[in-house]
Amino acid sequence: MSTLNYVKPEKISLKLHPELNEKWLQDRIAEDPSILGLGDLILKDKERLQPHAGRLDLLFQDAESNQRYEVEIQLGKTDESHIIRTIEYWDIERKRYPQYDHTAVIIAEDITSRFINVISLFNGFIPLVAIQLQALKIGDNMSLAFSTVLNEMRLGLVEEDEEVQETTDRDYWEKRANKSTVQIVDELLEILKQLDNDLALKYNKFYIGLVKNGQPNTFVVFRPKKDWLRLEPRLEQTDELQSRLTEEGLDVMEYDRRWGRYRIRLTKSDMKQHKEFVTELLKLAYREANL
Repeated sequence: MSTLNYVKPEKISLKLHPELNEKWLQDRIAEDPSILGLGDLILKDKERLQPHAGRLDLLFQDAESNQRYEVEIQLGKTDESHIIRTIEYWDIERKRYPQYDHTAVIIAEDITSRFINVISLFNGFIPLVAIQLQALKIGDNMSLAFSTVLNEMRLGLVEEDEEVQETTDRDYWEKRANKSTVQIVDELLEILKQLDNDLALKYNKFYIGLVKNGQPNTFVVFRPKKDWLRLEPRLEQTDELQSRLTEEGLDVMEYDRRWGRYRIRLTKSDMKQHKEFVTELLKLAYREANL
């Protein structure tokens, strides 16, 4: 039986390294964007020229959606010029290509708490991700580790602002969709009541949501159609969950990054065939919402 030997890595400063520089780091990320932990990304451009504003280090696009990431790299500590440059490039790209969703990404070796506080002032208005990297030497080999220290803050959702939603009733949805697909919502509510018996349905004009003790609790929303129901649990998108959805054989639409929701088409037969897995998804969404 083989045993694994523990080897303590040596942390290396790329800023002070005589050979490894920002260009080396940029090339490593471009070769394998998955190391950033932002999903399945495709490199669109390196050193992308910005009108009257220098060059954007890296531009990536999600392989399965219209999401783009404007990435700026900083060796050593982050500084004010770095965040200004990152936001400026993000703003230029979103104005040039409004058909895409854009997220600014800052990568640095040292992201200080003060810097996080400053970035947090923008987050929610500017979709921005801060990633801290570590260069690690193990023997004669170099490795890179990336940790997201500030994720894109989801915007306050208009869809969840109950004060501006026009409330309806069950009859409205049975006419707009049909009784059969609204009954799927009933089945899902029964599952949810096993998690929290105080949950109840609230019929809004654009979706059926949940309330608890009269207060909105939309960690999952339902949108009945004529022949199927669109189930929208709010869950962080991960490769593991995406793989499980594919293996399960559910009809999964494009992930809604703006609102942080999976969108799944469910039919009556899906509820019979995949009830156990759907129950697991609802439990995950409920757990994330109540952490």
